[in-house]
Amino acid sequence: MTAKKLDHPVVHDEHKTGAEQLIGEFKSLMADAEALIKATEDHPGAAISSIRNKALETLAGAKESLSDVEGKLLDKAKSAADSADDFVHRSPWEAVGVAAGLGLLIGLFIGRR
Repeated sequence: MTAKKLDHPVVHDEHKTGAEQLIGEFKSLMADAEALIKATEDHPGAAISSIRNKALETLAGAKESLSDVEGKLLDKAKSAADSADDFVHRSPWEAVGVAAGLGLLIGLFIGRR
């Protein structure tokens, strides 16, 4: 029996959705801030110019931080997927038992509604 490695990480839907939603909202916020900053380019004045430059620097730092967080999340997801894959290959019957037990519990909870 040969095993095929997954090309994409497997992550729990709750964590994936929450993390992706947070990252998406942060990216949207950064895009809105950049649009607002660019809209003030026509306004002369040293005060507005310095605030605009400071905001652009802050956004650049935030983008870099966001990229780091995305990389770390991706690494953790890959690690979790690799660990699950290794566990299933080392002890497939235990994995089947765990999956069957979880399915039974979920079925019982759904049936009580």
